[in-house]
Amino acid sequence: MATTKRSGKSGRGNLFSVNNLLKIPSSLGTLRGFMDAVNWKAAEDDVQRDLQRKVVITGLANAGKSTLFNKLRGKYQSVVSSTPGTTQSLIHGLFGPFTLVDTPGHLPDMQETGAKDAAVIVMLLDGTKPLRPDDRKLFERLQSLKRPLLVVMNKADLVRGNPETAAASFAAQLGVDDVIPISAITGANITSDLIPTIIDASPEAALAIGKSLPEYRRTAAEKVIRNAALVCLAAGLEPIPLVDIPVILGAQIRMVLRLGAMYGEPLSSQHVRELLGAMAGSLAFRYLAEEAAKAVPFGGDLVSGAIAGAGTWAIGAVTLEYYESDKKLTGPQMRAIFNRVYTRLRTQQRDAHTRADLQFPQRVEIDDE
Repeated sequence: MATTKRSGKSGRGNLFSVNNLLKIPSSLGTLRGFMDAVNWKAAEDDVQRDLQRKVVITGLANAGKSTLFNKLRGKYQSVVSSTPGTTQSLIHGLFGPFTLVDTPGHLPDMQETGAKDAAVIVMLLDGTKPLRPDDRKLFERLQSLKRPLLVVMNKADLVRGNPETAAASFAAQLGVDDVIPISAITGANITSDLIPTIIDASPEAALAIGKSLPEYRRTAAEKVIRNAALVCLAAGLEPIPLVDIPVILGAQIRMVLRLGAMYGEPLSSQHVRELLGAMAGSLAFRYLAEEAAKAVPFGGDLVSGAIAGAGTWAIGAVTLEYYESDKKLTGPQMRAIFNRVYTRLRTQQRDAHTRADLQFPQRVEIDDE
């Protein structure tokens, strides 16, 4: 929403101003009841379970699984050989969020053992060979697991012609939107394309990668925030007042816990609970959105959803900057960030008329106290 004040005797024109929104929760007796109703243990258990999920690297023999894993890990974990089937048993390489499920080509069923609970499955194809029947069978088997699945063409450095064209051919044959070309030997496209795509494919993968790889922490945190904001936007579309608040609160609390976990904060930490005081602001957004829905015969639910999503996004931005500053942000600084992000998002929503065009602020300027 624009911050410009409208003239007039009533304050109706400024109903959604940030100042009005932030003043409301302190006088709402129901706020504490909603917060107390949250199952904190369940929220912590959900986040802990997400932290255990891994990004599984799999594929047929000699596709370059071990080479990719070793490139990511920085040192050798399993035997790399040009001879198919060198690794003779199921190996779970342990490197932060990544798990290598490395099997001989004639034992593809073993790969499902490590993939069924994956945050994301990365299936490697050998770019120097045409798509093989066993590749297709493995792809279909992995698809049936109903986990996020990325198809990656390895050995792009050895492909004759344009690697992007070869990857597009694989994508067409498998009926997928995209196949990512990489080179596990040279590292081409791994940091620029593969890992960001993994983060974008799954909030669980974003959490695990953000915790283990500081280089990608902010990108991963933004994914978690964006996902929570969309959940709250959808919940905010509920036309019946108050019904959606427990859903929104639960999503926001899990978002803050996930961000804290990324930055090494214990789930039961007092810092996390103090940060959740920002929930008051988001509840204010929701209550005012309900008032708007009553006043607007058509489209009130859309306004409500937009405010719930923007409020959640602003809470996430405050939390992110809090941890990026090594927990040194003051209360006034956090409120200033919250105000700026919320105002920016609501302005974008009005101008674009769609949430798809929203852009996450890469850095939020922090005012001095």
